Amino acid sequence: MITSHSRRRFLQSAAGASAMLLAQRRSWAAASSFKVGVISDEISQDLDHACYVIAKEWNLRFVELREVWGKNLQTISDAQIAEARKVIAKYGLSVTDISSPLFKVNWPGAPPSRYAEGGDLHGAAAATFKQQDEVLQRSISLARQFNTDKVRCFDFWRLDDVAPFRAAINQKLTEAAETARRQGILLVLENEFACNTGTGREAGATLAGVTSRNLALNWDPGNAVMRGELDAFPGGWNAIPKDRIHHCHVKNAVKDSTGKIVWSPVDVGYIDWAAQFRALKQIGYANGVVLETHWKDGKSPESSSERSWQGMKKDLEKAGAL
Repeated sequence: MITSHSRRRFLQSAAGASAMLLAQRRSWAAASSFKVGVISDEISQDLDHACYVIAKEWNLRFVELREVWGKNLQTISDAQIAEARKVIAKYGLSVTDISSPLFKVNWPGAPPSRYAEGGDLHGAAAATFKQQDEVLQRSISLARQFNTDKVRCFDFWRLDDVAPFRAAINQKLTEAAETARRQGILLVLENEFACNTGTGREAGATLAGVTSRNLALNWDPGNAVMRGELDAFPGGWNAIPKDRIHHCHVKNAVKDSTGKIVWSPVDVGYIDWAAQFRALKQIGYANGVVLETHWKDGKSPESSSERSWQGMKKDLEKAGAL
């Protein structure tokens, strides 16, 4: 016979076990030396649902913002900004950076880039070079409103021969970095396969040409592989000044049966992410490592991201980074 006393003991025991499990889940997230997060729209355009998955299902604390409710942050209203802030606070998340489209435009005076036509702007409207100062100021404003000190940028659609324009591009990056610095914001340049800095080796050269410490790197070895740098880790990694890496995107790529390089889950592909995470730990890196799924499993963005997160989590654990 089950007495009320034994029932209470059972319920207390069950509650205690649940609390212990929740504490264990939270502890590995808290113990990470990195700010482990996800770009929200890689899960869902519904920000509330994406944040629920990140915080409640995956037990993470960080989110990167790019698109919400089907719109790039560049075009959302003040009311939508306020709503987004409420959602993020509701789930106890912190924003790693504003994933802006800054400088994803053609360089003036150069031949139009073949990458510009149909280039991925993640919901942002195509803009001109002259509008980039506005994009920068909007991005800085967004960073302040979402309590982050980082804005992601690029270095213009890729040219077949960037050499004649490289010094001028570096000067523009320097000016933008200094504008951001004066407002307490750090620019993180993403190595993007469709832009002029696409690989680790190119990132090393660009950072050598832009001495402003307010231009840092958003290291994306997956993008480097897509650009053809198949040894992005460790080859491309070795070319980068480690003290200027302030953000990291996590994804992977493989060659398909035709020899074409295509996106893949994080734990499958050219990048040994466990080794990359160990290398980041060794340099004392403590900034964002953010899942940017890109790979599609044919079901849904959430399903694809879930599969990639499981691979990323496994590699973080292998590296002792959780």
